[in-house]
Amino acid sequence: MSINLNQLVQGALTESVLEHIAGRIGCAPESARRVVSLCGPALIGAMMNKASSLEGARQLFASIMSPATNAKIAEELPHFVVRDDEFKSLVESGAKVDHTITSRDSLNLLAERIAEYTGVAASATRTLTGVVAATLFGLLKRHFSQHNGHSGQLPTLLGHQLPVVRANMTDAFARALGLGAVGSFVAGVASRLKAVSAHLEHPATHEAAEFPLHPETSVAAEPPVAENACRKKWWWIALAAALALLAVLLGRGCSTEKSKPVSAPAAAPDSASGAVSATAPAAESALDTRAASAAYAGSAASFTSWGAAANPASAPDAQPGKNSTMSFTVDTAGVPRLSATVNSEQEKQRLIDALTAKFGADKFDANITVDPDTKPAAWLAKLDGLLPVIALPGAQARIEGENIDLGGSATDAKLGWLDRLRAYFGDGWTIGATAAPASDAGNANAVACDNAVSNLSAHPITFGFASDSLPGPALDQLAQAAKSLKDCHAAGKAVKLQIGGFTDSSGDPGVNIELSQKRAQAVRTYLIRHGVPANTLTAEGFGDAHPVADNATAAGRAANRRIEFKELS
Repeated sequence: MSINLNQLVQGALTESVLEHIAGRIGCAPESARRVVSLCGPALIGAMMNKASSLEGARQLFASIMSPATNAKIAEELPHFVVRDDEFKSLVESGAKVDHTITSRDSLNLLAERIAEYTGVAASATRTLTGVVAATLFGLLKRHFSQHNGHSGQLPTLLGHQLPVVRANMTDAFARALGLGAVGSFVAGVASRLKAVSAHLEHPATHEAAEFPLHPETSVAAEPPVAENACRKKWWWIALAAALALLAVLLGRGCSTEKSKPVSAPAAAPDSASGAVSATAPAAESALDTRAASAAYAGSAASFTSWGAAANPASAPDAQPGKNSTMSFTVDTAGVPRLSATVNSEQEKQRLIDALTAKFGADKFDANITVDPDTKPAAWLAKLDGLLPVIALPGAQARIEGENIDLGGSATDAKLGWLDRLRAYFGDGWTIGATAAPASDAGNANAVACDNAVSNLSAHPITFGFASDSLPGPALDQLAQAAKSLKDCHAAGKAVKLQIGGFTDSSGDPGVNIELSQKRAQAVRTYLIRHGVPANTLTAEGFGDAHPVADNATAAGRAANRRIEFKELS
């Protein structure tokens, strides 16, 4: 059974737990959460690297299952963080655990890089890294204990975490851990984990050749001699069989030649008779030679075929012949229904993880088939660019290999998805559009009304610092939204909206509440001026509550100066 390690860590380190830890290490709770969200995937990536060798996988599993690892850490964390002695014990256990993942120098360097990224002191970041490592080990021990797990399952479980690592690991973090660039690490670690898992579960498989084990005791010379003798025996048997087949074929060739009547030439001079009698043996010899050659070729082919069957590794691997595919439709509620055919279980899990992260575990319907005869899905690497389309109400698409065909609302020129995807995917991809089905056109108004909030939220409206003036790029979007809301009202399907205004965390909280109210009111006023009934719109300011990004960075603060729309019943 697979688990999402990063999600479990985030769940164990609750807001209350992080608030206490943050108070002890001298940082804000939201900053501590940011550190955890970065160091968790980084540590998982380091564990993947460790488990991609046989010895590393064994050592890591032994450390996880050791008596020192607390399998109940998720339940006990709230108690550990409120008492000095318990918290000290937690930090010490984290320090003992994390160095089994990678070197202390690498962990210290990782803490420095995360500190640079978040603004949290490196010492505080290092403490949080140890707490996360101890939590990871405890969660894994509990999982393996409940499912009677063994070391061969650890690389597979870690391989399932690849989407989270890929999405959250930066090159700076990866290099701090000695993993190199993220792209090259991700490209190679999955296959290594798979091979290690296969060997640990089935030591006799050919994957063991990639990860040879060094014998712990000396081995006598007799077994190799016996093995060589066995191999020689089978070689002689095969050779004898080939020679027997050759003899049979030669015998048939001679019998056939003798049974054929030979037309005697008409009266000929003795010299001619002599010529004929002289050439006949030569002709027979030539026929025999050709028969022998054919027989030898046939027996050689048979021997080669037998050798390939006896030694599959010598036969060339069949290359996948079919393109990977994915198609989806999105209903009026924004719920996608998707079917896909991919090359491997890893690709299937990667797609499921991406959809779960975007929509939630129960907010999509996916039918994904694994077919080894399918080429690796190149579009998986571009999934971030596709996910907004998969969330677009009324959208349709089919992908085959490197060809993408959009349909439904995804072809709307006003939304511009055709041009956006062409720019995102770049050269080598063919991206086209089919006409929207008649049913889409007939339901266009229904889609627009049922998904007014989704359509408005698809393009976030953000404000300048300390400003309540509507940004220029948002005006066209609001004008289109106003038209849609007017049409819905005219069709008897009025949409009631709460317009929420927000700020970043800079400045006085009271001033921020007032500023956020002005931002929400500016949007409401604009919509009313463009014909939206005033009684369907309310404006409310929430100040710096519920940030969507880190206020410690300029980009995060800009994202938090925003408008959110909520449909009211």
